[in-house]
Amino acid sequence: MEQEPYPLVILGGGPAGLTAAIYAMRAGLTCLVIEKAVAGGAVFLTDKIENYPGFPGGILGPELSQRMEEQAKSLGAEFLQDEVTRVELEGNLKLVKLAGGKTVTSRALVVASGCQPNRLGIPGEDKFYGRGVSYCAACDGAFFRGAEVAVIGGGDSAVQEALLLSKLAKHVHLIHRRDQLRAIQVLQDAAQQAKNISLIWDTLAQEVEGEDQVKAVKLLHKPTGQKRSLPVEGVFIYVGGKPITGFIRHLVEMTPEGYIQAGEDCKTSVPGIFAAGDVRKKPTRQIASAVGDGCNALKAVEDYLLGL
Repeated sequence: MEQEPYPLVILGGGPAGLTAAIYAMRAGLTCLVIEKAVAGGAVFLTDKIENYPGFPGGILGPELSQRMEEQAKSLGAEFLQDEVTRVELEGNLKLVKLAGGKTVTSRALVVASGCQPNRLGIPGEDKFYGRGVSYCAACDGAFFRGAEVAVIGGGDSAVQEALLLSKLAKHVHLIHRRDQLRAIQVLQDAAQQAKNISLIWDTLAQEVEGEDQVKAVKLLHKPTGQKRSLPVEGVFIYVGGKPITGFIRHLVEMTPEGYIQAGEDCKTSVPGIFAAGDVRKKPTRQIASAVGDGCNALKAVEDYLLGL
């Protein structure tokens, strides 16, 4: 027999998806969370979170992720580890096709699949990925204890990860293409006060150099055109991200950058499909705003299901 459609399927197990699952189960809606990696999403890969309410001393990303997942599971939410390849419509039903070959059917769908890091697209970046090039200091920083490393970027994530690396590495070179950082002031102040963080302004990374492992990063100083190789053992790249929405772009209205158009009620252009967290076009992409999206999405889901 074919399985009855789920009232709700949630695509993504980050803060938005897990919050939606918690609220769904408390509302009596059986739900399935589909996550291709680990619950928590980008939060799981963050070393320490200091701006989430309720934790004045901060909390480790993996711990917060685990707590959210445990809460959803304790309420009865189902979890499936697989990758979504495409979403189709069949009347009011949503058909979620998975890489493992399975198709899951639901009446309502919350897309909370998050973002993935952008790449610089420079020579050596792909070649040395996992051999000195990383996009996650929390994951790989321990491999660079006592080493010279470079962090490329100037936003919150870049500066936050530079501060994490400064506790492990001998020295951190923070390379930014502009003449001032874009990170919030408290992070800027901390980076400028750190004794083993050097800020390199108006500079582009042009190539990651090495043989079997990273040995240096080639830099271009924009105002003067001067080029040089900076000896480092690790290169950590934080130049923004792109939303993971390829599986649903053919259905819902998107921005040119690939974010899903949805308001604070998380409703997309397709009835019964909702967007929450980093995939939604919005001014902030923080854990707190993702949690708020998860809550708002569930209110909209309940209203939608009541109208069927």
